[in-house]
Amino acid sequence: MKHPLLDAEAGLDLWIKHENHNPTGSFKIRGGLNLLSQLPAAERRGVITASTGNHGQSVALAARREGVPCTIVTQVGNNPEKNAAMRAYGAVVVEFGRDFDEARIEVERIQAERGLRYVHSANEPLLVSGVATYALEIFEELGDIDAILVPIGGGSGASGCGIVRTGLGRRTEVIGVQASRADAFAHSWKTGVRVTRKTADTFAEGVATRVNFDYTFSILRRELDDVVTVDEEELASAVRLALRTTHNLVEGAGAAPLAAAVKLVDRLAGKRVVCIMSGGNIDAATLRRVLGVQPSSPTRN
Repeated sequence: MKHPLLDAEAGLDLWIKHENHNPTGSFKIRGGLNLLSQLPAAERRGVITASTGNHGQSVALAARREGVPCTIVTQVGNNPEKNAAMRAYGAVVVEFGRDFDEARIEVERIQAERGLRYVHSANEPLLVSGVATYALEIFEELGDIDAILVPIGGGSGASGCGIVRTGLGRRTEVIGVQASRADAFAHSWKTGVRVTRKTADTFAEGVATRVNFDYTFSILRRELDDVVTVDEEELASAVRLALRTTHNLVEGAGAAPLAAAVKLVDRLAGKRVVCIMSGGNIDAATLRRVLGVQPSSPTRN
């Protein structure tokens, strides 16, 4: 979609790929549906995954459609609205650990103990090929574009963009975006030395990973043209920009491409640019902080 007010404020020719309009409010649903629909009978006794919410909602909804039991492990203190949504789709939600990566390690322990099918959030070719369909839609609808800005957490979305771009023989730049407080992938990609960070302290939980993953990292080493980082205020400003100019409520990870576009305005000037609005599942408490709104006090009689 085109938003003239956004173009005017950003000073750029921007198109927004509204993955936040999908079922579950995120691009992740594409991968979950693709993988679960092709799950062999031997693996349908149950699936398990780790998620901060969007991947988990995708797997939960797809598992419900396919009649497969689903368990999701999320970090303690995770977005409560995403947890509620995963439970509403029929998943058993377990809270464990201080962040996504500790939750992921717990999933691997439970999976080995119970013999469930572990659906990794990145190291799954069927997930990547599923989410890559949104990149195909971009090129089918817009034709030639100069750049795609895409958030990177596990890297499935950016991998899909790169694969489709190359497969179609286009010259479009694929630029990844990370939070500066969760930049393990950015550092690893730029230096060639893969690192693990001790923390991923960002309100954009969709990109809050301390590690990078073998499958998507191998794709992105080949396919990605650049990666940029944005700080917490740049992310918050982009959430506000999206709300003000597009009337879309977007989570931190989904706002990251807008933040990067504003940061790269000189580089992108005169170019036709697509920003992936990857998800809209921001919780009320985080939104209040981003908007600078104090929670109302109870009314006293």
